[in-house]
Amino acid sequence: MTFPRPHRDDALIAGIGLLGGLLLWGLGLHTLQGGDRPIGPGWVLVPLFVMAGTELLRRTKPHIALPVATLALVADQFTLGNLVTILMFTDVIYAAVVYGTPAAAKRIPVTSGLITVAMTVGFLAWFHKPQALLVGVVTGLVSFAPAVTGALVRTHRQAAETATLRAEQTALLAEMDRTQAITAERARMARELHDMVANHLSAIAIHSTAALSLDDARTSRDALGVIRENSVEGLAEMRRLIGLLRDSSGDQEPAAAPTLDGLAALVEQARTNGLDVTLDDARPADADRLAAPVELAAYRIVQESLTNALKHAGPGEVTVRLAQDADALTVEVRSPGGGERSGPRAPGSGAGLVGMRERAALLDGSFEAGLIDRTSGTSGKVWRVHAQLPLDTDRSERSERSGRPDRPDRPDQGATE
Repeated sequence: MTFPRPHRDDALIAGIGLLGGLLLWGLGLHTLQGGDRPIGPGWVLVPLFVMAGTELLRRTKPHIALPVATLALVADQFTLGNLVTILMFTDVIYAAVVYGTPAAAKRIPVTSGLITVAMTVGFLAWFHKPQALLVGVVTGLVSFAPAVTGALVRTHRQAAETATLRAEQTALLAEMDRTQAITAERARMARELHDMVANHLSAIAIHSTAALSLDDARTSRDALGVIRENSVEGLAEMRRLIGLLRDSSGDQEPAAAPTLDGLAALVEQARTNGLDVTLDDARPADADRLAAPVELAAYRIVQESLTNALKHAGPGEVTVRLAQDADALTVEVRSPGGGERSGPRAPGSGAGLVGMRERAALLDGSFEAGLIDRTSGTSGKVWRVHAQLPLDTDRSERSERSGRPDRPDRPDQGATE
């Protein structure tokens, strides 16, 4: 069996104990002065050296140190005895409880307590004198007291380690929550920035391309008017967003979130940008105002759908339809697809569909987008955006605050923005 290198503190304790025991032996101080013992006074050093050796194992091999120390203590009783040997034995018991296995930490105090009681009762029955109780007291001080002390120290250490671990776990969870909150806020800001500005920039890109490609003064003048209008509105929305981001004092009044009441103006702006758009609002006339997150999500989905139609749809009519029942608000936008659009197009980044899907997922709703066959009329394909947004106000507000949508595994085929 190989023994690990003793701990520095254990070696120091063993060295001090051995020197102290040798000093007492050299001075002729023993626990039994003038007592008769079967072996000579020089043998007192054997239990002393053995006990000092067990001190080297008190931390690394307590299950070996304790039995050997017990035998050394018993052997010491057949000599004139050394006080340091007894003191080192108490330390070995203490260390066996503190550094031993959990089972040993529970067993040693109980065993030492039973030994103390047995020694007290046994010597009291043998001597029939009250002075025999002193044997029990000494036995308790040598064995039971250090075992109980070790148990208390071990309990406090375990409590401290548990508290430290709990604090580390709490700090880790707080850091995870902070990271998720930052990620969710960045995603929300990205969606808002994209939806607020993409529509205006797309119109600017398309009309500026038309103005540059067509040699017609009236067309260029109309295109420049649309460009100026979208530039001013986009710049105003950008300034509002930047103001909200920069102002951390809370003194600035937050900008009002878009609602479904603004859809008519949004559709009119899309017509100004060149789209043939119709709005079919089939909601009940006496319907109550919806929760702010629901109205904002619906508005942004319509806005992004019109932006995509402006950039990618073929010639034809774009329809926006709203419907509402007791459980959900349905938003559907259809635009011509599958054909070549005349005139310039604006490039797409692929972020629009992801943003719309996230907005629906935040409210525990559903979202679909893709090409479908026309239901009537001429043949061809229609690009259909369909979203169902639950009207549960509490759930909508919780989802909006959490900001953790289920990201799609992959974007829809043919999706652009």
